[in-house]
Amino acid sequence: MGILNYKPINASRRFMTRYVKEVTKEKPEKKLTIPLRKKGGRNFQGVITVRHRGGGHKRRIRIVDFKRDKNDIPAKVIAIEYDPNRSALLALLEYDDGERRYIIQPEGLKVGRKIVSSWDKIDVRVGNCMPLEHMPLGTIVHNIELVPGRGAKIARSAGTYAQLMAIEGKYAILKLPSGEMRKVLKNCRATVGQVGNVEYENIDIGSAGRMRRLGRRPHVRGVAMNPVDHPHGGGKGKQKGYKQPVSPTGVPAKGYKTRKRNKPSSKLIIKRRR
Repeated sequence: MGILNYKPINASRRFMTRYVKEVTKEKPEKKLTIPLRKKGGRNFQGVITVRHRGGGHKRRIRIVDFKRDKNDIPAKVIAIEYDPNRSALLALLEYDDGERRYIIQPEGLKVGRKIVSSWDKIDVRVGNCMPLEHMPLGTIVHNIELVPGRGAKIARSAGTYAQLMAIEGKYAILKLPSGEMRKVLKNCRATVGQVGNVEYENIDIGSAGRMRRLGRRPHVRGVAMNPVDHPHGGGKGKQKGYKQPVSPTGVPAKGYKTRKRNKPSSKLIIKRRR
């Protein structure tokens, strides 16, 4: 995959880039998709809880297998596909019994490769899924479970990975993409390798229209609003009135910790990302 630059035929095209998707199949597997119902950032009461969301191109949800619970049955990669709902690409697997499933494509996993998932010790090859306790130290992994059997929760976006640093007692110690070091139960499963589509972070959206097609609406600055609409609003000229930067609801925006105290996972964090 590579980053493609456009010819600057107008102002918005000058810095716009896109990545050349290494997909082998354009249309998704129909049985593995469901409709995506748009909410426009609103909750069940119709109140906007996430600002700047709405519109965008119509999409369908791809059902991705994060549990990898077809154990000890080899699967062949038959296609690499695009998913509009995530930054990573998808690999379409066909198991020996004929069933097809999507997984997140690891870097280097190509069409024709055979992979397997198991609770036992298997080969440490890209795409194979097994418990952390069966992997050698230093292994690069993604799609990591937090509770055995509940499916992957950590390191699922494009280019991310975690590294297995140690096994101590019933825990495995992982170094996460943010630099955080945390404990995870050693019988939690993970997939070997780094998530593919590594250059995704280098893409420049380039235009407002392209952002709208992604479903993101304009983000208006607080200082440009009236006092009734935002704590930074009002005043003569550009000024915040020497106020602390806050969100529209008054929550401090810089340096204010919103993490709850006594969170169950806090005791498993060895080194925080900051």
